Amino acid sequence: MLEQLSHFIENYGYYALFVGTFLEGETILVLGGLAAAAGDLNLGWVIVVAFCGSLAGDQTVFFIGRFLGTRILGRLTAHRPWRQARVDKVHRLLERHHVLLLLGFRFLYGLRNIIPLVVGSSEVKTSRFVFLNVIGAAVWAVTVACGGFLFGKALELFLEKAKWYQGIVLLGVAGIAVLIWIVRHLYLRRAARRAKQSGPTSA
Repeated sequence: MLEQLSHFIENYGYYALFVGTFLEGETILVLGGLAAAAGDLNLGWVIVVAFCGSLAGDQTVFFIGRFLGTRILGRLTAHRPWRQARVDKVHRLLERHHVLLLLGFRFLYGLRNIIPLVVGSSEVKTSRFVFLNVIGAAVWAVTVACGGFLFGKALELFLEKAKWYQGIVLLGVAGIAVLIWIVRHLYLRRAARRAKQSGPTSA
């Protein structure tokens, strides 16, 4: 099984990395860094592919927000106060920390996916967002990929059978990512249920 996993990473790792970073990508990029530390992928290419995937994904969402943002946000927040609260928070951050938000929104878990959509629907100039988004994508790709790479190298220093443990570590990180997604999904469902129950009472 470990050999099959290594073969998959070696042959399809860059494609999976691009798709994963296009959609969101922290976990897949950490896995890419670990694979680079194990010698299955090249760290330089991991960074380049992650940069391209993340940049393409967020630019796509931004342009969707530019043309359809108001309509989409209206549907997303209709009868969902917890989503409206997130949109309002993004607007406040945009007003107070304009540059820092556009540079570092990839590190804001929970808001990361909605920020490009909200910014696209705002008055932020396209050229400004593109410029800051390029810098932010580069910083994010280098930071997260190198973090995964250094973590993988640290394992090699402390584990005598690093190659044997490599697959276990990769599966473990993937399992943790799935667990985080499940917990977050359940939390959002509970928040939505509470908001729905409290709505008629407040009215």
